Amino acid sequence: MTEEQNPELPAADAVADVAPVGDATVDGSASAVVNADQARLVLRRVKDPELNLNIVDLGLIYDVQTEGSTVRVDMSLTSPGCPSGPEIMGEAEQQLRELPGVTDVVMNLVWTPPWTPDRIEPRVRAYMGF
Repeated sequence: MTEEQNPELPAADAVADVAPVGDATVDGSASAVVNADQARLVLRRVKDPELNLNIVDLGLIYDVQTEGSTVRVDMSLTSPGCPSGPEIMGEAEQQLRELPGVTDVVMNLVWTPPWTPDRIEPRVRAYMGF
């Protein structure tokens, strides 16, 4: 069953564009401010090329924090030897940098706690047969 056939799983293309949240500056002009939920939504566009599932549902994103125009992400990979690791992290950073209002992205690769299939979103785990 593909994502298109299963209405519970959003297709990667179905992730809506994230609209910036307006924040008035001292001079009254509007600037875009991003929050952690918007950043997570954008990270859903990034897929593990081997599993063809997004990195948020796979449980690879451990934490997302925003401070002003900076987004900080703690993430892991399915294994330390993951051959797609640089590709996945690069795509995640690129997607975040494209958000309006983001001027800096800090990607932090963490191994504690180690990733396990238990971190996969429950509905995706069921879809995969776990």
